[in-house]
Amino acid sequence: MDKDKKLEFLNQKELAEKWSISTKTLESWRSKGSGPKYYKLGNNIRFKMEDIVSFEEEKSYADSPSS
Repeated sequence: MDKDKKLEFLNQKELAEKWSISTKTLESWRSKGSGPKYYKLGNNIRFKMEDIVSFEEEKSYADSPSS
């Protein structure tokens, strides 16, 4: 696998480190269907970078308008 292809995906530990959360949180989100899209190949969980970015954008909030 070339370097560019490897960078297209993060494993669970790498994503947990990126977001400063535990791998258990990612596992919980997966079981609830509330986390980012993931791919399971055998026992390996992988998250595609474009899906991570999409999830981050969906969960980002601009300043809320004043009431």
